[in-house]
Amino acid sequence: MPLNIRRMEQNGFGIITYWVVFSTALHIMAFIAVVLHALHRRRNASATILWIFVAWSFPGIGVLLYLSFGIDRVPNKGLKNKAANQLMMKQRNERHQDNSAFIAWHYDYRTDLAAIENDFIRQVNRSIDGLNPEHPLLDGNQIEPLLCGDQAYPLMMQAIRSATDHIHLQSFIIARDETGVEFLDALKAKAEEGVKVRLMFDTFGSTHAYLGGMFRKYRNIPNLEIQGWSQANPLKRQFQINLRNHRKNLIVDGKTAFFGGVNISNENITSGGHNAIRDYHFKVEGPLVHELQYSFLRDWFFMTEEPLDSLLRPEHFPETNPVGPTMARIIDSGPSAPPEMVGEAFFNTIVMAQSQIHIVTPYFVPTNDIIKALRSAARRGVDVRIIVPEKNNHRYSGMATKALYEELLDAGARIFHRKPPFIHAKAMVVDDTIALVGSANLDVRSLELNYETTVLISDETAVNKLKLIVHEDMEQSTELNLNDWLQRPAIQKLGENLCSLMTPVL
Repeated sequence: MPLNIRRMEQNGFGIITYWVVFSTALHIMAFIAVVLHALHRRRNASATILWIFVAWSFPGIGVLLYLSFGIDRVPNKGLKNKAANQLMMKQRNERHQDNSAFIAWHYDYRTDLAAIENDFIRQVNRSIDGLNPEHPLLDGNQIEPLLCGDQAYPLMMQAIRSATDHIHLQSFIIARDETGVEFLDALKAKAEEGVKVRLMFDTFGSTHAYLGGMFRKYRNIPNLEIQGWSQANPLKRQFQINLRNHRKNLIVDGKTAFFGGVNISNENITSGGHNAIRDYHFKVEGPLVHELQYSFLRDWFFMTEEPLDSLLRPEHFPETNPVGPTMARIIDSGPSAPPEMVGEAFFNTIVMAQSQIHIVTPYFVPTNDIIKALRSAARRGVDVRIIVPEKNNHRYSGMATKALYEELLDAGARIFHRKPPFIHAKAMVVDDTIALVGSANLDVRSLELNYETTVLISDETAVNKLKLIVHEDMEQSTELNLNDWLQRPAIQKLGENLCSLMTPVL
């Protein structure tokens, strides 16, 4: 063999060997970095093991997946730079102590828990005070449940068109369709009248509208500011597309607000023979409006760093009078809140329940603690009923949910498959006196990853009004039977159990 050919072969082998050694070393270092980061904060053991397995088994791709989906907290550096929650809370309290006419927070309506006669309501709220002391139970609210966009949109549009000072709207999904354009045009019209409009959307949930340029033609309108929510920015070493803002709140003039599960999309209205997605939304008046206002402004400040003097202004928190009998409190959760705050609120309410728990959720893949609490409640005689969609729009999530049925049914819980249209509602009604409603699903994503708004309602009249709606959905459902469920095909069981392995990251 000629000498030059032999040298070329040796050089080629050397280059291949170099790249194998280099890529292997890089993979090992990246894997070690993932392991150290995953172990830095104590969390669900199954999720940690799953991500370690993915990082090792899929070189390169596994690390990218972990950076994008495995990081479930806001980076400390980001929190230190912005300090949004702490700074806004400090400014809020300083304004409250000021003797001027501006009162940033209305502690006048803070409920004295010791004076509440119902022991269940008192104990549940005491437990939540320990989790969420800055957002107390407030008296004097009027909360009206609304079904789907069919009921919610007309009232929301009416509030928008009657605004005189400001409109603050945020939604996980603003669709690129007629409904999305109708809302944006209404906001544009009010901005041109001189009303200050702030609009926030989640860039992941509103991908089609965002990438399709729907927001672009509204961006240069005076008084109309549009902000996408995202914590994924490779230039700032942020890859957390997993951390999404799932809130759907509208606050108008600091006097009227809407919250719940309804996104802004054609899918939420009945038209052309198409049934609206079944969902619950809520209109609120009273002191709770200020809590929802503060929630929006905190998110807005986190993304824009707009000066606090323009956010914590008197017009955003006008004087409030009691307008109804409902006691309510906000539970804002997310990666920058205390870990598992909303999950613990659900858990505490379940373990204290005495007679009845009714749950409606599109995605039922909760933590093991909540599953155990529901099984324990059913075994001690509490009437536990869970309503989920008959056909889920996320097949893997629906399959993972079904993997939980057997242990729940065996404990005495009752499970109902709600017939189409798809049910997207989120509610838990307990003992006819407490309801937890809002944007949070009973899945790991909502309980630990997303930014969510949940409202605890403590009022027998309001809760029973919601319970009637839940019973309407129950009547449109098929109840499962344990013996029949055990007879399902083995291949179906295999698929369900396979999907359940992804539970920690669903």
